[in-house]
Amino acid sequence: MDREVEQGYATSRRMLRRHDPTYYLATRRLPAGLRPATYALYGYVRTADQLVDGPRRPATPQARYAALDAWEAELDAPAHPIARALADAAARHGLPLEELRDYMRAMRTDCGPVRIATWDELIAYMDGSAGTVGRIMAALLGVPARHHADLGRLGVAFQLANFIRDVGEDRELDRIYLPAEDRARFGVSEDDLRAGWGGPGTRALIAHEVDRARSLFASARPAIAAAPASVRPGVRLAIALYERMLRAEPPAGVRVWHLPGAALEALR
Repeated sequence: MDREVEQGYATSRRMLRRHDPTYYLATRRLPAGLRPATYALYGYVRTADQLVDGPRRPATPQARYAALDAWEAELDAPAHPIARALADAAARHGLPLEELRDYMRAMRTDCGPVRIATWDELIAYMDGSAGTVGRIMAALLGVPARHHADLGRLGVAFQLANFIRDVGEDRELDRIYLPAEDRARFGVSEDDLRAGWGGPGTRALIAHEVDRARSLFASARPAIAAAPASVRPGVRLAIALYERMLRAEPPAGVRVWHLPGAALEALR
C-alpha cells in the first residue's frame, strides 16, 4: 500500500479514537477487513466537521465555505492522505462516495448561525449530515440495497441523539437544531436552552425529542436484521451505547463516550 494512503488510514483511526470513543468501540466489533474503510470515512467527515466546529476553524463564514469547497474537491482529485485513504477504501469496497456531496452541503449550513424551524427541516438536514454516512456504511457492511435507506435512518438517529446531548454546546455556537415549532409547543425560549434542565418545558421538549430518536432507532431494525451476521455486533453495540445515553437523566448531561482509561487502553 502507498505510504500516504497508509498514513491516511492511521490518522483517521487516531481521529476516531480521540474524538468519538463510543463509535470507535463499536468499530472494534466489526470484521478487521472493514475497519480501515470505516476509519477513512470517519476521517473525511470529521475533517469537514472540524472546518466548521473545530478550535482552529477559519475565522469567518466565508473562509469556512472556502475551506469546505477545497476539502470537497479532494473527492475528485485526492491529494491529502485522508482523502487518498478514502478513495482507496471506495475502490476496494465499492463505496458510494457521491453521497458525500450532500454531507458537504449540510456542513455549509453550519458555517454560520443555525435555526431549524420544523421537524421536516431538521430531518432534511440530518439526512444530509448523517443519513449519507449511514448509506455509505450500508454498502461497506454488506447490507442489501433495499435496506440502505433504513441504515441511513440509523445515521439520522445517531445525529438526533447527538443534538439532544449537545444542546448547550450548540447554543454557545449560536446553533439551535431542535425545531422552533417544538420549542414553541413546550414554551421553551432560546435563553431557556442556556439555563440548565430544571424547567418543566425544557424537560418535556427533551423527552419529546428522545422519543423521536428511539423511533428512528427502531426503524433501522430491518436493516440490521438483514446485515451479515459478522457486522451485527458492532452495529448493535453502537445502538446500545447511544440508547444508554438517551435513558440518562437528563440525556444532554451524559457523555457516554468518556470511557474509563482502562477500557480505552484495551482498545488500542
